[in-house]
Amino acid sequence: MGCLFFALKGERFNGNLFALQALDEGAAYAVVDDASLPAHPQLLYVDDVLVALQTIARRHRRTLKIPVIAITGTNGKTTTKEFIARVLATRYKIGVTQGNLNNHIGVPCTLLQMDATTQIGIVEMGANHAGEIAALCRIAKPDFGVITNIGKAHLEGFGSLEGVKKTKGELYDFLSAHAGTIFYDTDNTILSEMVAARELHTIRYGLKENAVQIIAPDAAHPFLRFVLPGYPTIETNLIGAYNTDNILAALAIGRYFNVPATAAAAAVNAYIPENNRSQLIRTAYNTVIMDAYNANPSSMAAAIENFVQLPVSNKMIILGDMLELGPDAATEHAAIIDLITRSPIQNVWLVGRLFTQAAQNRYCCFDSVDVVKARLAAAPLAGVAVLIKGSRGIGLEKLEGYL
Repeated sequence: MGCLFFALKGERFNGNLFALQALDEGAAYAVVDDASLPAHPQLLYVDDVLVALQTIARRHRRTLKIPVIAITGTNGKTTTKEFIARVLATRYKIGVTQGNLNNHIGVPCTLLQMDATTQIGIVEMGANHAGEIAALCRIAKPDFGVITNIGKAHLEGFGSLEGVKKTKGELYDFLSAHAGTIFYDTDNTILSEMVAARELHTIRYGLKENAVQIIAPDAAHPFLRFVLPGYPTIETNLIGAYNTDNILAALAIGRYFNVPATAAAAAVNAYIPENNRSQLIRTAYNTVIMDAYNANPSSMAAAIENFVQLPVSNKMIILGDMLELGPDAATEHAAIIDLITRSPIQNVWLVGRLFTQAAQNRYCCFDSVDVVKARLAAAPLAGVAVLIKGSRGIGLEKLEGYL
């Protein structure tokens, strides 16, 4: 009741068609850009609803006299955002991106949810084309920023790894131009080079920088654990040492904003992953590591390498195609096949055309996840530790009920 309805449009939807219904259901006004709609005192006509939403959000941001932290990167954006939010929420009233609503619509909506009670804003920013991070920065006007890492993803839009660096680096460019501060992982060579190429105020973190000691997982404690000087032992509910960097970013930000170490560690340890990100799922028959929210060459290689090191027996890998890699798709899928071939894991199922072509009959291949479901229904697995990793478009998360 009393809300604004923005009649956004897309390839498969037109919010203008529902504007009058939104008013009937309690919206105070509906912002529309379809001139064929009837005159109505609660319909606000604009040239472009999306531009109007972004303009209102930009102006609202100016009224928020609070620090805003922006997060982008190839992998780990949402996980890092969740850790930052939980750490800062121990001391502050935060406004934060919900889920992964991190695009040209999600960022304005995140800002508009913040009000006079909000003390710190946390905004995740995603992109798959050049210029998108710069556009989101002009709306959110961040004071602080984190790039989690740079890898090969959305190459159809970015064109190359250099294109990824340039676009993600638009966050650094904005903060450099506006006297902002960036938190960066000094273990990451690409990020270090990007920082060195700009005039930036920096706060450093990293495995070496913070003298982190990772505790090797065992059968009783398969989750990521590590020792960080000045903090209680970090004992997470996440699978994968590659998540350490995400947590260190959150702890560095917490330290900057004077969150006590004990409170920050407790917030990290309490976080339980969801939405198919580094989840350990124990079914009635098998142990499943569900990491099927998305995939690109760097995240898939990291997941496989970590799985190889886990102290569990009878391992199996189910991988789905990595999408949006453009002309690099064949090369990158072949590289993952080579990585698997060098590993001790022999039970491998591959889902999708790209992996099928790259495998060259070396592994068991399936056209779609539905064929895998039929196979599992006919011949169920038992006593297996399974890593599931693939792009969201493949739908590997649908296999959970069959394992």
